[in-house]
Amino acid sequence: MPYDDYDYDYDYEEEGFGIVWPLTICLALGIYLVFERYRSVRNRAVPFRVAPPEHIGPTWDAPKIDSPRLESHELDPTLRPPQYATERKYITCYDPATSYHLDTIMADDAPTIAAKIDRAGAAQADWSKTTFRERKRVMRSLKKWLVDNQATAAKVAARDTGKTLLDAALGEILVTCTKLDWLVNHGERVLKPDFRYSNFLMFYKTAQVQFEPLGVVAAIVSWNYPLHNAWSPMMAALFSGNSIVIKCSENVIWSTQFFVKVAQTCLEACGHNPDLVQLVCCYPDQAPALTKSPYIRHITFIGSEKVGRIIVKDATEHLTPVTLELGGKDPAIIMPATPVEQYLSVIMRGIFQNSGQNCIGIERVLVHSSQYDQVFKALAERAQQLRLGCALSRPTDGLIPVVDCGAMISNDRFDELKALIEAAVNHGAIVETGGQPWPHPYLENGFFFSPTVIGNVDPNSEIAQRELFAPIVLVYKYETLEEAVAIANGTRYGLGASVFGPDQERCEQLAKKLVCGMVAINDFATFYSACFFQTNQDLPFGGTKMSGYGRFGGPEGLRSLTNPKAIVSDRWPWLIQTTIPQIVDYPIRSVNQSWDFISGLIGFVYGDTWHARIRHLIRLINANGR
Repeated sequence: MPYDDYDYDYDYEEEGFGIVWPLTICLALGIYLVFERYRSVRNRAVPFRVAPPEHIGPTWDAPKIDSPRLESHELDPTLRPPQYATERKYITCYDPATSYHLDTIMADDAPTIAAKIDRAGAAQADWSKTTFRERKRVMRSLKKWLVDNQATAAKVAARDTGKTLLDAALGEILVTCTKLDWLVNHGERVLKPDFRYSNFLMFYKTAQVQFEPLGVVAAIVSWNYPLHNAWSPMMAALFSGNSIVIKCSENVIWSTQFFVKVAQTCLEACGHNPDLVQLVCCYPDQAPALTKSPYIRHITFIGSEKVGRIIVKDATEHLTPVTLELGGKDPAIIMPATPVEQYLSVIMRGIFQNSGQNCIGIERVLVHSSQYDQVFKALAERAQQLRLGCALSRPTDGLIPVVDCGAMISNDRFDELKALIEAAVNHGAIVETGGQPWPHPYLENGFFFSPTVIGNVDPNSEIAQRELFAPIVLVYKYETLEEAVAIANGTRYGLGASVFGPDQERCEQLAKKLVCGMVAINDFATFYSACFFQTNQDLPFGGTKMSGYGRFGGPEGLRSLTNPKAIVSDRWPWLIQTTIPQIVDYPIRSVNQSWDFISGLIGFVYGDTWHARIRHLIRLINANGR
């Protein structure tokens, strides 16, 4: 047909082709948007509300507990709760910055603790079957509440510990939000079945590791960060499919009750059983009901070496695995020619954040002799300018008082700290500033200790070997980096450390020589905690030596709360499966033949040269052919 006979003016739109494609695209887009909307609704954080306690309001007032009665205040009739039972013990809660009485709470006894473990176990059976999507929704909901209620969370923590709102924001809220984000973004990847490499002889097999929930786990945590220390193990436990029983320090039971109530309310709002999270409130003599329970499958402990040893001993009764995060005596090494002024603020934050009550706080600063005087003087001058007080003090003249450091949790260790400082001075140490409890002019019952800078410290002295957990820093002078490493490694602890220097590569080389679990280069505690808008929750947290063992945080911490189950299966079951060669089948017909067969097989697969492999292959064939 001639080309001219083709109809070049054929109108496809008249046949409907010009409408079909746009309609198809619109329909597909509509279906996609509906699906995304549905998925977004299912993944969206669930809003919920928990009434804040009245104790954090600016006008709240309460009876003060006089310091001399702190050891026996549970017997004070004026502090007893309405339903007082003489046969039970009570825990009295107070604000260490003001000595305001917060509450008096009945301590749990052994039957009560056992009942809480049972409730957690019953709730875990259903929770272990939840999807990662459901668990992520709980994490998102917790994060939404925390971001929307930052002031409430910070004030509750500050009221119960005496810390500042800034310390609460950095050490409690920022770090917790970061961990929640990490769980949502990376937790599923960490806990999904992990496929492993096989070998030549097992080329027809697949190998994988599944991470299954343990059941009911426990967390026994310290008082210095009541929000984060309770929520951190709780979040990891829930995300890995477990339920959890939390035992906090009796020093912060008031705030921890509130934070656990928030978590339980969140679970309920998301359609899950709030019994998944249980809080134990007791004195140490009742703690074995938790640590020796056969139903607890893992214990995370954050606290002192002394108590850690007791918990490990208790856990042996049922071979319960334990993660220990104990004390620290973290050094900060300042290398020669370091621009000190550039890092001084970071070092100050590492020393005095939370009034020095940090397991990974900087307790020792090691400075080259060429810069020692400069650093010692600068630290002392800035420490003298720090203002102590209560973050929740009532405004005067419409202004909220500026507070750099809050109170310590109690005055129980004040005499011990004074004795250590006095002994150091008697052996040549120099106290440039501080060294004594500080009598606050209008918070007469508050537990304040002066920010203290001590120089010329003997590395072998008692103050240099003991964890102080207070706003006290020791400054050492060294001549060589080898000497600095020896001083840094010269304690029983090995938790964290910092290295500051002008050459990052040399800093990293020095960091590798430190015996500890974590090191920050030209920074403080960025391996977990928040110094200033910085924190990394993808890393394992923990130490070595007397700082404990095991890790929480990061993939290692999350997986430690699971049972890693190895599963091996056939890659092509319809094609090939394991068969036992007749020569090695039971009963064995010939020991010599079977030995030659297996020996030849090993030599063929793993021989170091081709000549050897061929020789063993011939041996294998001959053995099989006899």
